[in-house]
Amino acid sequence: MTGGSPSTPPPVRAGRHRLLPYLLLVPGAVWLLVFFAVPLVQLAAASLYDPAGSLSTGYTLTWAFDNYPEAVRAYWPQFARSFGYAGAALLLALLLGYPLAYAIAQKAGRWKNLLLVCVVAPMFTSFLVRTLAWKTILSDNGALVGLLRDVHLLGPDGRLLATPVAVVLGLTYNFLPFLVLPLYASLERLDYRLLEAAGDLYASPLHTFRKVTLPLSMPGLTAGTLLFFIPATGDYINAELLGTPNEYMIGNVIDSAFLVRLDYPQGAALSFLLMAAILAVVFVYLRRSGTEEVL
Repeated sequence: MTGGSPSTPPPVRAGRHRLLPYLLLVPGAVWLLVFFAVPLVQLAAASLYDPAGSLSTGYTLTWAFDNYPEAVRAYWPQFARSFGYAGAALLLALLLGYPLAYAIAQKAGRWKNLLLVCVVAPMFTSFLVRTLAWKTILSDNGALVGLLRDVHLLGPDGRLLATPVAVVLGLTYNFLPFLVLPLYASLERLDYRLLEAAGDLYASPLHTFRKVTLPLSMPGLTAGTLLFFIPATGDYINAELLGTPNEYMIGNVIDSAFLVRLDYPQGAALSFLLMAAILAVVFVYLRRSGTEEVL
C-alpha cells in the first residue's frame, strides 16, 4: 500500500454524520409540539372565546380580547398575593437552603450522600400528603402552636393554620429541594483553596462570602431560585389546604374557573396572564443577575 494522505469519507456518509445531531432532536421536538405547543395554542384560542358561551351551548371564537383586562380587574388581588407569597417563601427558603447546601457541599464529609437523601426524601411521597401533614403540624391543637403560646409568641387564641404564615410555610417546605439541589451542585464544585486564599489575605468571613462564595455559586442560586419561584407562584394546593379563601392565590382562581364555574375563557385568560407575568419577572431577574455585580 503506497503512502499518501488518507482518503476522505464518502460524501453520503459525511452528510449522515452531519444530520445525526438533528435527528436526535426529533423525539424531543415532537414531544414538545404535541404536549406543549398544541395545548398552548388551544389555550390561547380558548382565552379569546365569547364569554357568553358555555359548555352546553358551545363557545365561539370571537377574538374577545376584553377577557384579559376583565380578568385583571376581577382578580388582581389574587395575582398580587401569589407573587407576594412566592416571594416571601423564596426569601425564607434562601435563609434555610443556602446554609444547608453549603454545609452539605463543604462540611458534610462522609455524611454528604445521607444528607442529600434527607433533602429529597420528602419528595418520595405525594405533594398532597406532604401538605396535609403540614395541616396537622400547624393545627390549633398541635404541639407547635402550643409551644408558641407557651413562650408568648402567639396569644391564647392565636393560630397558624388558615393564615398567610401557613401558606408561606407550606410553599417553603414543598419547594425547598428545588432550591437546595442546584445550590449544592454549584457549591460542591467550589474550590476551597480560594476561601483559604481570601483568609490569608485578611478578608473577613463575611467579605469572603460576598466576594468569593456568593459570586461562584450564582449559577446554582439562579437556577434554584427559578425552580422554586415559578411553581410556587402558580401553586394552589397550599392555599387550598392551609389557608382560607382570604389566602387564595391565582392558581385557586384558575382551578375554580376550569373545574367549578366552567368559565373556560376566563380561566384561559388568567392562565396566559400568569405565564406572561412569570416570564416578565424571570426575564428581569436573569438580566439583573447576569449583568450586575454581586455586592
